[in-house]
Amino acid sequence: MHEVCSVKLSIVATLYQSAPYIAEFHRRATEAARQLAGEAFEIVLVNDGSPDDSLARAIALTEADPHVVVVDLSRNFGHHKAMMTGLAAARGQHVFLIDSDLEEEPEWLIPFAAQMEEASCDVVYGAQSSRRGGFFEQVSGAVFYRAFRLLTGVAQPNNIVTARLMSRRYVEGLLRHQERELNIGGLWVTTGFKQVQLTVQKHATSPTTYSLSRKLSHLVNAVTSFSSLPLVFTFYSGLLISMTAVFYILYLGARYFSSSAPPDGYTSIIASIWLFSGLIIFFIGVQGIYIAKIFSEVKQRPYTIVRQVYGRGQEGHP
Repeated sequence: MHEVCSVKLSIVATLYQSAPYIAEFHRRATEAARQLAGEAFEIVLVNDGSPDDSLARAIALTEADPHVVVVDLSRNFGHHKAMMTGLAAARGQHVFLIDSDLEEEPEWLIPFAAQMEEASCDVVYGAQSSRRGGFFEQVSGAVFYRAFRLLTGVAQPNNIVTARLMSRRYVEGLLRHQERELNIGGLWVTTGFKQVQLTVQKHATSPTTYSLSRKLSHLVNAVTSFSSLPLVFTFYSGLLISMTAVFYILYLGARYFSSSAPPDGYTSIIASIWLFSGLIIFFIGVQGIYIAKIFSEVKQRPYTIVRQVYGRGQEGHP
C-alpha cells in the first residue's frame, strides 16, 4: 500500500508499431506529469508483441529515466488486453490511460485533471465531437455505437477515445472484471462511478487498421459480451416462424377442402426450404458464438502473459 500511495500518477500506454512515436510521447507525457505530480509519477508502457523496435527503444528509456516501466508481453494479445495489463501494473493514485501514437495528446492530462477536480468524479474520458475519417469511417462508427446501445442496453457514448483519467478505486473496480473475451469500452461503462465527458479532437498520424470485417467482428464480440438479446431474438423469431407456418398450413388445408385445389407447385416449397434452412443455420450460429464464449471463459486462461518487466529495479512479473 505504501508503494501505491507514493506514486501520485501513472500514465499507461500500449506499444504496437510505436517506434516512431515513443521518444516524443515520453517527452510530452513527462512534461505533463510533472505539472501535476512533480516527481511522483510513472509511465507504464506495455509492449503488445510489437514487430518493430518499440521494445528496444522503450527499454532504453527505462535506463535513462527511472519513471519509466516497460511491461513486455510474451506475444501480441490485442489492444484491450494489453491496456488491462498496463492498468494492473500501474501503482498511481490516479491513472491516465492513453494511446502512444500521439493521435491523442499527452497534454490532455492537464484539462482532464482540472475537470476531475471540478466535477469531483472518478473518471474523465475523452470523446470526439465528430468522428475523424471519410464517409465510411463516420457512418460505420455511428452504426456501431447505435447498434451496441440498442442490442446491449449499455449506454456507451459516441466517439469515445482511449484517453481517460481514472481514480484508484475506479481502476481497482475495472480490474475486477475477469473476462477472457474483452470489450474494454463496455467495461468502462459497466464499472460505474461518476464519469464526465470532455470533448477532444484526435490527430491522424496513420491510417486506420480497422477494416469492415474487423469492425463487424468487433461489434459481434461487443454485443455478445454484454447482452443475451440475440438469443432472445432467436427464440421469438423461431416462435413467430412456427406460428406463421402453422397458420399457413391451416390455410392450405382449408383451401384444399373448400375448393379441392391442390397446393401450389415446387417453387414455393423450394424457396421455403432455402429460407428456413438459412434461418436455422443463422440461429445455430448465434448460439455457437455464445457457446464459444463459454468455452473460452471456463478454461480460465490468462488473457495476457508477461515475459519481463523493465524498470523499478526489477525483472519479472509486475
